[in-house]
Amino acid sequence: MAVAAAPSVPASDSTHTKPSRVHWQRVARETADDLATDAAAREQAGKPPFDEVSRLREAGLLTLLVPHELGGGGADWPTACATVREIAAADGAVGQLLACHYFLSWSVQLFGTPARAAEIERESAAGRWCWGGGLGRQELPLTLTRKAGGYVLDGRQSYATGILVADRLAVRAERADTGQPFAVVVDSARLGVRIDGDADTFGQRLAGSGAVEFDAVPVAAQDVLGSLSADEDVLSPRAAVSSPVGRLLSVQLLLGMTEGVLAEAREYSRAGHSTWRPDWPIGSPQDPQVLTTYGELTVLARSAAALADQAQQAVHGGLARGDDLTYDEYAEISVAVAMAEAAASRAAQESTARALDIIGARSLSSRLGFDRFWRNARTHTLYEPVTHRLRDVGDYFLNGAHPPFVLPLRP
Repeated sequence: MAVAAAPSVPASDSTHTKPSRVHWQRVARETADDLATDAAAREQAGKPPFDEVSRLREAGLLTLLVPHELGGGGADWPTACATVREIAAADGAVGQLLACHYFLSWSVQLFGTPARAAEIERESAAGRWCWGGGLGRQELPLTLTRKAGGYVLDGRQSYATGILVADRLAVRAERADTGQPFAVVVDSARLGVRIDGDADTFGQRLAGSGAVEFDAVPVAAQDVLGSLSADEDVLSPRAAVSSPVGRLLSVQLLLGMTEGVLAEAREYSRAGHSTWRPDWPIGSPQDPQVLTTYGELTVLARSAAALADQAQQAVHGGLARGDDLTYDEYAEISVAVAMAEAAASRAAQESTARALDIIGARSLSSRLGFDRFWRNARTHTLYEPVTHRLRDVGDYFLNGAHPPFVLPLRP
């Protein structure tokens, strides 16, 4: 089994020149090509994604967003988004795993003090940690109880990405005395952390997902990072931008799935018979129904990609503003991402479903694995429905209302 080559400029060696965006694009493409070679077989096996994480680690992609001076790749968010999209086109579940890792590992910059964030990122780069968990609101919240010298963490998070393979967990927990939510970093190997890997979903089987239970897990005070409260008196616009950042990664994941299924379906159509007209010669471009369907799906995909590009520019600009970002600017960023989410969700669901119609009964073959695209996309969109995003866009357009601060369950 081939493993993508590690970057020619080691991401963990800060004495070298920082790798360029072109370098990371090449590494992402090579890693995606490697994952694509056995994607269907790995998905059907459904094993915990230790091998997949090893491929990402060896390629240097786990440390991509860590600042170069701290031993990481020093890449920006546009590069991270392009990487998630490239990986998701080859394997949607691994794309989700990587997106979640980027969001959670980077969140220490927003919710931790600068000194603590730098310390965590330096350790993460040195150990090439994989991050899992989730900062979205759970029905039954985790609780933090104050103890001498720190806290203890209790409760069960019913769904978390990457926990089967994570070296560190980032989770949302509420103070038992105040009810205020905080971002908390936990070593997954700590006594009292119990992982339940039986997620039992029909898609995204290789995202390392499951439930995690915390039984009086000790947490140092320095590992309780900033507040996740939606109260504007507590939440700064700079911290609030974490919501559209996480959702933008979800957009890139869906676009990757869309582009991946269309690319594979195109290759199959070029090599096979027409579904509706078996008398057409192999590879014929003459079938009008096939051409029309591909045309419609291409328009959907390109339209969603254009909105995603606009949203990415808005997010990147907001991050560059830092502490100068205003709530009005945050609202514009959030709405731009919400529109991209709606378009990407539709493109992914339409493309992954209608690609099966193009291929016809041949798509029933488990060996070809075309069904995995639909199952992966549908699983993700069920966890992150866009109905409320459309409502937020409408409320902003009509009433100028700021979208609420809501962190995604799964980037």
